[in-house]
Amino acid sequence: MPKAYWITTYRSISDEAKVAAYAELAGPALRAAGGTFLARGLPAHAFESGALERTTLIEFDSVDAALAAHETPAYQEALRALGDGADRDLRIIEATP
Repeated sequence: MPKAYWITTYRSISDEAKVAAYAELAGPALRAAGGTFLARGLPAHAFESGALERTTLIEFDSVDAALAAHETPAYQEALRALGDGADRDLRIIEATP
């Protein structure tokens, strides 16, 4: 079964305190669900239509594992803490074989 990658970009942040509260809860929740953080922060460069947005890349054993992580009570608590603090784009993609 191919690995999966959870990619989050932050289009805008309206409340840094809510984002910090989310990160404090989300990191442990996603690691507990099997996620491995591979990268996070601002891009070093962006090309074509790319934007210099805060980005997070997390590896999971499968798409199912990533989806299950999203639905855990611990991650849902993190989302509640985030609330309206940011406009984000979250994608889960399957790795190529």
